[in-house]
Amino acid sequence: MQKLFTQSEWIARAQTVLPAGGFGNFDPGIVIARGEGSHVWDEDGNEYIDYLIGSGPMLLGHGHPEVMEAVLDQLPKGMTFFANNAKGIELAEAIVEAVPCCEQVRFVASGGEADMYAIRLARAYTGRDKILKFEGGYHGMSAEAQMSLAPETRVNFPQAIPDSAGIPQGVAEQMLIAPYNDLAAVEALLNEHDDIAAVIAEPLQRIIPAAPGYLQGLRDLCDKHGVLLIFDEIVTGFRLAYGGAQERYGVTPDICTLGKIIGGGFPLAALGASADIMQHFDKSIVGGDKWLMQLGTLSGNPIAAAAGLKTMEILKRDGSYDRLRTIGRTLQDMQSSALDAAGIPHQVCGDETLFDIFFTPNHCRDYRTAKHDDPARNATYNATLRQHGIFKSPGKLYPSLAISEEDLEKTKFAVERAVVAISQT
Repeated sequence: MQKLFTQSEWIARAQTVLPAGGFGNFDPGIVIARGEGSHVWDEDGNEYIDYLIGSGPMLLGHGHPEVMEAVLDQLPKGMTFFANNAKGIELAEAIVEAVPCCEQVRFVASGGEADMYAIRLARAYTGRDKILKFEGGYHGMSAEAQMSLAPETRVNFPQAIPDSAGIPQGVAEQMLIAPYNDLAAVEALLNEHDDIAAVIAEPLQRIIPAAPGYLQGLRDLCDKHGVLLIFDEIVTGFRLAYGGAQERYGVTPDICTLGKIIGGGFPLAALGASADIMQHFDKSIVGGDKWLMQLGTLSGNPIAAAAGLKTMEILKRDGSYDRLRTIGRTLQDMQSSALDAAGIPHQVCGDETLFDIFFTPNHCRDYRTAKHDDPARNATYNATLRQHGIFKSPGKLYPSLAISEEDLEKTKFAVERAVVAISQT
């Protein structure tokens, strides 16, 4: 009989073989054993309502039967080929049909790769080197993306601050940093620098919404200065709407990146743009000097493509996004009502499909204002939610279509207990 290990034993084993005892993603103090629908269980059998959902991909919940059927149908046909396959081609067609800026797409295995290649593609297309990004914007783990992601020290814009060791100073010199939701700052930088290849932005920066007119303002400024606009839609793609933020807000970038949902829970991401921009991946058209080399062992993996295709098919059905927004609004309202009743200053920040609470009376419009007045209060709030069976990130809550009325009632009870806990601190 196979020996069963407790969660503490698994944690001890992880601390021996994994730096900091984890994968570098979520809290290494919990080890998830399985997921089903809207719930996950840890290795001690504790059950949680899952509002982390794998950091976004599991919008339908864990083990959706139709997605499982699509995956099990593909498995015996082959797991990966390092060659074109029908499922990958079908997925590319579905993305092109859904996402306004995409005439063609190129697959990679992770969102970080997609963002890295999007930046490189913009440089190849424009012949310029500098990239403008926004303080606090998350675009993966490349050297460029790790500039001013979460700076602990405030510096004057547009200075870029590396958030990781091992990044050469030369990278910082090619990056310009601006505050989010500040069109005047962007315009000033575009007026001052004529060597900017692209502006890269999350249409919903982490959970900070774009101010009215801001995204269109970016589009207009980029057009005026001949700069490409990149939307990082790794999170927002197929979440805010079927066509992502581009559909939701009515603003079309030059390049976008997609991930999470398009892989249905498997490793898959993509970048897409017009055929004119994407031709830089075709050496026979642009020649060796302008060709952007890109390949990946698992790019366009057929199992991931099958899962993503079925997930997208289900999301496209009538009522899916209305229901997702109703669930999200209910979760927002239950927390805001309980906090209001307790007289606790807070802001619900984000979209109904992705949001969280900031314990502050201040409006959250950029990295420097989206802060808790008392971080310990947020820690207590989230720890109490965990104690009452709620599994979420300390900084985000992802609703999913698997959430039931019973889940919402249990969540409301947990929220009430968490509000009591922070009222007593």
